[in-house]
Amino acid sequence: MIDLNFISRFKTKAKYKKTYKNAKLSYLNRIRWAVSMFYFGMGLCFATWASRIPDIKTALHLGSGELGTILFAIPLGQLIIMPFSGKLVTRFGSHRILIFSLLLYVLSLSSLGLAITSWQLSLGLLFFGIFGNLSNIAVNTQGVYTEELFKKTIMSSFHGMWSLAGFLGALVGIGMLALNLTPLIHFMIVGGIVLLLMIFNFKFLIKAKETIKTEKKKLFTKPDSALIWLGVIGFCCMASEGVMFDWSGVYFKDVIKAPGPLVILGYTSFMIMMAGGRFFGDGLIHKFGRKPVMQISGIMISAGLFTSVFFPYLIPSTIAFMFVGLGVSTIVPTIYSIAGKNPTVPPGEALTIVSSVSFLGFLMGPPVIGYIAELFGLRFSFAFIGVFGILIAFMVSRIKAIQ
Repeated sequence: MIDLNFISRFKTKAKYKKTYKNAKLSYLNRIRWAVSMFYFGMGLCFATWASRIPDIKTALHLGSGELGTILFAIPLGQLIIMPFSGKLVTRFGSHRILIFSLLLYVLSLSSLGLAITSWQLSLGLLFFGIFGNLSNIAVNTQGVYTEELFKKTIMSSFHGMWSLAGFLGALVGIGMLALNLTPLIHFMIVGGIVLLLMIFNFKFLIKAKETIKTEKKKLFTKPDSALIWLGVIGFCCMASEGVMFDWSGVYFKDVIKAPGPLVILGYTSFMIMMAGGRFFGDGLIHKFGRKPVMQISGIMISAGLFTSVFFPYLIPSTIAFMFVGLGVSTIVPTIYSIAGKNPTVPPGEALTIVSSVSFLGFLMGPPVIGYIAELFGLRFSFAFIGVFGILIAFMVSRIKAIQ
C-alpha cells in the first residue's frame, strides 16, 4: 500500500472556528477568491485536455472505436479512487489533499502530451481521472467550508468558475492550434498557469479539522438515505449534462441540419447559459430558496429537451439548449452544498457518496443515448433524457433535507 502519512507533515494547527470566527469580510473575500481559483484551475486543466483530443487522435492514428475505449480510462480512474477520496480528505484535511492532488493533476495533464502509444495515453488518462476526482472532492469540501463562513449560498459561483475555465480553455486550445503548438507545449503552458494560481492562493485555503466520532465503524455501513437521494438527483442532472456535452453537436448536425460552423451553436449556447446560471444561481437561491429553484431547474431541463425534440429547427433548438444550460447550472452545486452540511457524515465523505452516485449519470448517460438513438433515433433518445428533469422536480419536493 502507498504510505500517505508524509502528507501529515504539512499539517497546520489552525482550527476552523477559532481561526475564522472573527475574520474581516475582506479576508473572507480573499479566501473565496482563492478557492475560486482552484476551481478555475481544475476546469482549465480538463478543458485543455478536451481541446486537443482530435489532435492526439490523429497523432496516434487512433480509430473512433479505439479512442472511445481509451477515453474510458478517465472514468475508470475516478471510480478507482472514489471509495478512498472522502476518507483521505477527512483524515488529512481538504486543504492539503487539494494542493497535493491538483499538483499531480497538472503533472498528469503534461504527461498526456508525452504519449506516443495508445497504452501510454490510457495510463496517463487513468491517473488524470484519479487525481481529477481527488481534487474534485477536496475542492468541493473547501467550497462547503467557505460557504459556512459566509453563511449564505455561494457554491454555484464556485462551479461557475469551473464552467468559465472550461469555456476559456476551449478558446485557448483554438489559439494553440492556430499557433501550431504541440499538445505537450500547450499542456505545459497551461500547467504553468495553474501552478502560479496555486502558488498565489494556497495560503488562503481553509484549514479545518473534521469532527469524527470515535466509535468503531463496520467496514461496510449503510449510507445516509438523504445522501443517496441527493445523489440520484445529481445522477439525473449529470446525465442531462453529459448528453449535452457529448451529443449536442451531433444533434445539431444530424437532426437540426445546422450548416457549417453553426453545428457548435447548440453546445456553445448550453455552455454559456450554464456558466451564467451558476454565477446568478446563488442570488436566486438566497431569494427564493433551494427547493423552488431546483424544481424550476428540473422543469427547465425537461422543457428544453422536449422543445428541441418537437421543434427540431435552428432557432427553437438553440433557445431550448439555453434552457437546458440554465436548468443544470444550479442543481449539482446545490446538492453538494446540502451534502456538505450533513450532520452525521463528514463533508469529504458525504460529498464522495453524492458525487459517486451523480457521476454514474455523467458516465452512463451518453452511452445510453447512443444505444437508444441506434434503435429509435436521436430525437427519441433526447426525449428519454428529458424525463429526468421532471424526476428531479418530483424528488426535490419529497426530500426533507432540501429547504
